[in-house]
Amino acid sequence: MWQGESSTARPFIGPRRPSDLPQAFESLPPEQTIAMPEQNFREAPDMAIPPRPVRGGDVDAAAKRVLVMALALLPALLAAHEMKRTIGLDGFSVLEIVYLALFVPLFAWIAFGCATSVIGFFLMAFDGGKRVQPYRPARPRTLEGRTAVLLPVCNEDFLAVLGRLSIMERSLGKVMGGDRFDFFVLSDSNAENGLIEEQAYRQMQPSFARNVYYRRRAVNTGRKPGNIAEWVQRFGGGYDYMLVLDADSVMGGQTMVRLAVDMECHPRLGLIQTVPSVVGASTLFSRWQQFANRLYGPMGAAGMIWWARSEGTFWGHNAIIRVKAFADSCGLPTLRGPAPFGGHIMSHDMVEAALLRRRGWAVHMVMADDSFEEFPPSLPDLATRDRRWCQGNIQHVPLLMRVAGLHPVNRFQLLVGASAYLTSPMWLALILVVLVGEWQGTWQAGTVLPSGALLGLTAALLFGPKFLALGWALANRTRRASFGGAGALIKGVLMECILSIMMAPVAMLTQTINLISIMFGQKAAWNGQTRDRDGMSMIQALWVFKYHIALGVGLTVLALQGGVSMFWLMPVIAGLLLAPAFAAITARKDLGRYAASRGLFIVPEPWWKTAKPKLKDKLGAAGRSLQPEPRIALAANDC
Repeated sequence: MWQGESSTARPFIGPRRPSDLPQAFESLPPEQTIAMPEQNFREAPDMAIPPRPVRGGDVDAAAKRVLVMALALLPALLAAHEMKRTIGLDGFSVLEIVYLALFVPLFAWIAFGCATSVIGFFLMAFDGGKRVQPYRPARPRTLEGRTAVLLPVCNEDFLAVLGRLSIMERSLGKVMGGDRFDFFVLSDSNAENGLIEEQAYRQMQPSFARNVYYRRRAVNTGRKPGNIAEWVQRFGGGYDYMLVLDADSVMGGQTMVRLAVDMECHPRLGLIQTVPSVVGASTLFSRWQQFANRLYGPMGAAGMIWWARSEGTFWGHNAIIRVKAFADSCGLPTLRGPAPFGGHIMSHDMVEAALLRRRGWAVHMVMADDSFEEFPPSLPDLATRDRRWCQGNIQHVPLLMRVAGLHPVNRFQLLVGASAYLTSPMWLALILVVLVGEWQGTWQAGTVLPSGALLGLTAALLFGPKFLALGWALANRTRRASFGGAGALIKGVLMECILSIMMAPVAMLTQTINLISIMFGQKAAWNGQTRDRDGMSMIQALWVFKYHIALGVGLTVLALQGGVSMFWLMPVIAGLLLAPAFAAITARKDLGRYAASRGLFIVPEPWWKTAKPKLKDKLGAAGRSLQPEPRIALAANDC
């Protein structure tokens, strides 16, 4: 149930116009307002873009999606058939039914991810990635429309933000059409950090070659989507497109202009989401994740682009959006009721993509060589971010059936996003069902454990895409060299597989705890993210992962009591018991540097590497007069 479900449009942010709301500090151009009506989720709206007649491309898209689903379901059915040969021969008990109800969906989930990656591999290996492009790129031309680059921030290291902004601003200056872009830093920071931001902005602003505006809200209504919505209502009338970034985003000027030209030449496009690469890693944990993202990510992204087509998704950043389409389609209502299902829509991005599509606008995803974001520096920092995403994705569950007019693919994407946080408790429940069944004597010892063939199939689904990506990188001399050579690539993939096995049970319990606490009404905080860390104490790690240790001990006792072979449970138990040491060790920067010095987790350098000395010079004057000093060092290192 939503507030304001009548068809009458009204402003997104309460009864007052955004310009009437108090602002803590702003340096902005004259307002050019535009209406952003709150959407009525009960009724499907009129289509802003008339649907085209069914063409060959639509039949092709349907066939692709059927193929992906078949590739996901077939291994799951084969696995279920294999398991049926050992259990249920004399009928199914309740515990056996529960076992299969958990086992088959989990296997299908793994198979779906594998199928998407394998399709991406074939696209990139045998077609050079030409079919990855979901629409025909526009030819180079003079850019007529204006684009606003939006950087929402909330209690961030502001000098690092300005450093990244400086990289992008300078990159735009080298590209024809770069003069059609303005930057807006939209702050939701608290008063203390706001003073630092204001001082830094005042000192840095004269050094920029184009318009760089700044505003800090006194009332942070609606978090990030409210921040963006306020800008749309106040200034959206003066811009054709908005390029939405995160505080840790960097994008090259050439890609910015190309995205704007594509929007200009394809009037049916409402949003283009680039696939960002991870950059700026320093701890062992973030270097490992950066390596996995840069090596495996393109393959998975290519497969997703291939079957998503015009029903792509939105990740909330590193994407360009048609302002008028967004204003007409994406005014989010406040959901009634308590958390996790009520309140402001937290994971707004996927919902906004679905709302654009339901009014006929195409939403595409594209590969880009110079679109970047950062990654949390440690396992606990990743868990903190993941908890927010968990609440946001669980909030999508009631939207699946209640929002009228959504495209079936968008409903499927919302379902996939929500179900991603159900796989962890399902995996834990499956382990407990096996152990309890063995302990109670429900089935004969070992009958529910995977056979050799099933174990091999599971390993192929989990690790096959990783070794396909390794082969794709090794096959090209330039690509191979960018990852440090063949030896470094092979070492990196083998170590990444080991670390992933260690991390999987830790993530399983963490996500299960997060889901349970959220379902009991413990809302996730939405503060500034921790983007820099150098280690954590073992005492702190032991406290953070106390439940993981307890579960590891409990599973060991159950296994020994039930007579289950410890060989099958050892990866899970070891990951749980070693979680504190694992988190503390991988959060260290010195080990990250050591890994790099030994040729481990090497990735291609970002395009702005040669501009780094100039950036340090540009930050110097502002940095010397600002406190604390560590912020200055962080800004220089991150950029």
